[in-house]
Amino acid sequence: MPRLNQQFMTVKAGHQIKCQSEARDDVLVLCSGWAFRYIQLSDGGRQILRFLLPGDIFSPAAIFSKGMSFSAKALTEVEVSRLDGEEVRTQCRADELVMMEVFRSLGDNGRASYELITVLGQRPAERRIAHLLLSLIRRIAAHGEIPDQRYPFPLKQQHIADAVGLTSVHVSRVLALFRERNILTLADRTLQVTDPAALERLAALN
Repeated sequence: MPRLNQQFMTVKAGHQIKCQSEARDDVLVLCSGWAFRYIQLSDGGRQILRFLLPGDIFSPAAIFSKGMSFSAKALTEVEVSRLDGEEVRTQCRADELVMMEVFRSLGDNGRASYELITVLGQRPAERRIAHLLLSLIRRIAAHGEIPDQRYPFPLKQQHIADAVGLTSVHVSRVLALFRERNILTLADRTLQVTDPAALERLAALN
């Protein structure tokens, strides 16, 4: 967001960035690190809605609705830019490029939501996890060249489980199966894809 006053904050891994109940009129942008937005469930579980990478707006819809309908937490240590909501709306009205960037982000989030509904409702465990991993590595690759299909990947199995509606034990079994099939391996915060074509076939929605 150009030409706007920003306040920066650093949040340690595992700490809350914003709660759903907060009603502040601000816009948060992730500057560095990984975060995720989620819904906290009444039974203590959670549904992770989307993982956030540098440059992502936490909630594009919050620019116009003044508040987030979910909570956000730091997955790694992160730096977050906090912008005043009214200033952002004023900038959108004055600058077509800013408005187009907001619309692009809204579109990306909408597509991700539709895909999440489809994957959780219509796909078995292997395909759910494959779709999540493929969507993430494509977003990671958009930030720069990735040598030898080795992607930085700070997610734990519980994060994957909470994103695809499975238990961490089930996720562990599927990842072991992917490793046995020589599709990918996940170790030491690195995702190594050894058979991209097989991963794409598993992840395909149609």
